[in-house]
Amino acid sequence: MSQHFTLTIRDGHLGWARKGDAITKEEMLDGIYVIRTSEPADRLTAADGVRSYKRLALVEQAFRCLKGIDLLVRPIHHRLEGRVRAHFLICILAYYVEWHLRRAWRPLLFEDEELDGARAVRDPVAAATPSASARRKKTKHQTAGGLPVHSFRTLLAHLGSRSRETYQVASDPSGVSFTRVTEPDPVQEEALRLLET
Repeated sequence: MSQHFTLTIRDGHLGWARKGDAITKEEMLDGIYVIRTSEPADRLTAADGVRSYKRLALVEQAFRCLKGIDLLVRPIHHRLEGRVRAHFLICILAYYVEWHLRRAWRPLLFEDEELDGARAVRDPVAAATPSASARRKKTKHQTAGGLPVHSFRTLLAHLGSRSRETYQVASDPSGVSFTRVTEPDPVQEEALRLLET
């Protein structure tokens, strides 16, 4: 407060005045932040430093995923050290599997498939813009192949609709039965194909 105002305090008087120059200088820095690193410039350029800092958003996204968006691993009521470690390992493995599924299913999800390549070359300070293919998926709700685009959760629910059914002929006294797995629809077929590559 004192850097922007001059205070005058006397008996029976309280006065203040704005420091116009200091306020103007502060306004020029609005929206600007500084990233400082101990790495020398020949090992980490300024642009790579900003890119590394922005990758923290991926870590925060992983924690949100673990805590409540997708994996729903909370609350934890373990008290013994071995059980806490085992629970933590299971959570990390679950996130690892989900991370691979999201990468494999990018063509079917509302994900920008060109994001990794774009991050390496675009200006790290400028506002990020989605690729043309990502904008098309979000407006048309269809993949390049004409399949409906899903969120991760809806794609898992759609894949979960496949079933294995066991049939038994009621009129047959021998009790012969047979099992049938439902045929995958085009979205399920593409999701399974993407996992094989």
